[in-house]
Amino acid sequence: MRLLLGGLLALLFSGLALAAPVNTGHLVAELVPATQGVAPGQTVHIALRQQIQKDWHTYWRNAGDSGEATSAAWTLPAGWTVSDFTWPTPERLPFGPLVNYGYKGEVLLPVSVTAPANARPGETARLTAKVQFLVCADICVPENATLTLDLPVTEQPAPADAQWGGRIARTLAEAPKPAGLTAAFRKEGDVVKLAIVGPALKGADVAGAYFFPFSGSVIDHAKPQAVERGPEGLTLTLTPGFAFQTGAPDQIGGVLALEGRAYEVAAAAGPLPAAAGGLGSPAAKPDAPDLGLVAAAFGALLGGLILNLMPCVFPVLAMKAASLAGHGGEQAAARSQGLAFGAGVLTTFLALAGLLIALRAGGSAVGWGFQLQDPPVVAALALLMLAVALNLSGVFEIGTSLQGVGSDFASRGGLAGSFFTGVLAVVVAAPCTAPFMGPALGWALTQPPAAALVVFLALGVGFALPFVALAFAPALVRAMPRPGPWMDVFKKVLAFPMYGAVAWLVWVLTVQVGPDAVPRILGAGIVLALALWIAGAAQRRSAIGGRAAALATGAAGLAAVAIVGGAFWPAYAVASGEPSGSAKLEDQGYTPEKLAALQAEGRPVLVNYTAAWCVSCQVNDRVALSTQAVSEALKRNNAVYLKADWTKRDPGIAAELARFGRAGVPLYLVYGAKGDEPVILPSLLTEGMVVKAIDAAGRS
Repeated sequence: MRLLLGGLLALLFSGLALAAPVNTGHLVAELVPATQGVAPGQTVHIALRQQIQKDWHTYWRNAGDSGEATSAAWTLPAGWTVSDFTWPTPERLPFGPLVNYGYKGEVLLPVSVTAPANARPGETARLTAKVQFLVCADICVPENATLTLDLPVTEQPAPADAQWGGRIARTLAEAPKPAGLTAAFRKEGDVVKLAIVGPALKGADVAGAYFFPFSGSVIDHAKPQAVERGPEGLTLTLTPGFAFQTGAPDQIGGVLALEGRAYEVAAAAGPLPAAAGGLGSPAAKPDAPDLGLVAAAFGALLGGLILNLMPCVFPVLAMKAASLAGHGGEQAAARSQGLAFGAGVLTTFLALAGLLIALRAGGSAVGWGFQLQDPPVVAALALLMLAVALNLSGVFEIGTSLQGVGSDFASRGGLAGSFFTGVLAVVVAAPCTAPFMGPALGWALTQPPAAALVVFLALGVGFALPFVALAFAPALVRAMPRPGPWMDVFKKVLAFPMYGAVAWLVWVLTVQVGPDAVPRILGAGIVLALALWIAGAAQRRSAIGGRAAALATGAAGLAAVAIVGGAFWPAYAVASGEPSGSAKLEDQGYTPEKLAALQAEGRPVLVNYTAAWCVSCQVNDRVALSTQAVSEALKRNNAVYLKADWTKRDPGIAAELARFGRAGVPLYLVYGAKGDEPVILPSLLTEGMVVKAIDAAGRS
């Protein structure tokens, strides 16, 4: 009897030991039931529970750039079956240049267990799983456990387990599942467009949408996913992975995760549904301004007026002022000059707007000032500014010889020069974003082309208005000094701001490309200067009746060599590395993951969306950001300064700007210690404004 009792006790304690949670080293694992038993022929749920050690994680079914999914090998009684895991929505787990997908803390992985119809009530079925985990922090450790669960067979369906039934039911309810969504994808250049539409997405907030693919090779997991909102869904811009190098796949499956919801998606290769994005409007945050056409156009008009005060426009507008002064009170000539200048401004604004809208419709994540994100454009503009400066210095003449060739030709040349001045003013003004411009342009780029062009037209009208109005103000025109020898001196003085603009553009180029750009662009500048000096010599020889064809031909050839060699051939290689830092503030390169990590630590964060070609950004940096007072405010509040540098094209930053209703830089955000929505600072900063915002964030 004692032997029998001892054997029963040993068996009982042995069973308890086998059913107990197992500590594998960096997690505790166990099998837990949703119900207290299972009836013959019934399907119930059990779950693999993982309680993962702090700062460690396990992996989703697609681990991402590295890692390995949790797996289980089951041993079941005869006739019993078990399904694959139901995987909850994972989280992104960045590690250096990699991004993985997985879980932290506690996670339940449910499976369906089906008892055979001939299962005997009163018996207990032992379910055994040999589970393999890869548990990672800074290092990865393979761990395993043999887990068991004894599940009684009951006459009738058993009630829910008091401890685990509700939790497993919630996990299953929240797990991604199909929701009648229609999806398609198409490779467009260097990106893959994934468009998804359906009733579940109509009117949904898609700002934080993210696509987790089931396959590890279809996308580059570390690259950002730009989101475009449509009337019935969204379009994601993805970076293709290895699978597209050997031929595009026929289908892409995965999970679309939104705020608090997730859906399984199966996308077929083919045309994209228009309702997923239309023009491709950036997804905006719920608090992004919904201005309406009238308010957006009025804001753009005010922004265009203020844009005249931006330092990047000073050199060109000074040229225009000199041009008006040269008419010495001649009202008709001044009006013609003003209208020609306005026509150049409006034509260029609309051309840039049309190109910007077309690029965004094609999937490019670009914004206002996009043309200065390409090194060849920056180099070509630097050479153009140099040519203008040399013309102002008297090295050569544009439109006429030194002695003049008749009033009619001079008039035509003057109007063409005013038109060109308007074009140049817009080109150099593009890097600036004045107050009222940011929200207006951000709204415009979420609208159909017609509405967007109206807003850009209002911006151009505001920009051109002061000089056109000046040309039509008789009293002001008459107050201008009469032409005379002072004009030649004034013109030469104006050359020096243009030389300064050249130096600024060369600096932008070195930020984009690196120091190797300096000898190339300076060498091209020297060749161009020689070409223009020869052109001036040809003009002087022609003015005294000499032959100048050979000189003119040589000048044209050298100019072509300078422009092609300095800007377009061979292509500039964009420099790699972290964004350039500030000399006075300790800054870190911005990424969404870094921001999230700092917020999780409860630290205030100042985020500066900037670019080397944005003059407003650089002025703000020197006047209001890179100061001792701001540095001390960051230190006393344990705050972190993040720089989101848009000097080089970055779809991730473009998407973040769009989330806040912006189409260009600058944008300044201050996040509080509690991780609430950020405070958006004005486009023109003061030191006191920044310090006050950081102190308030530290208290929040």
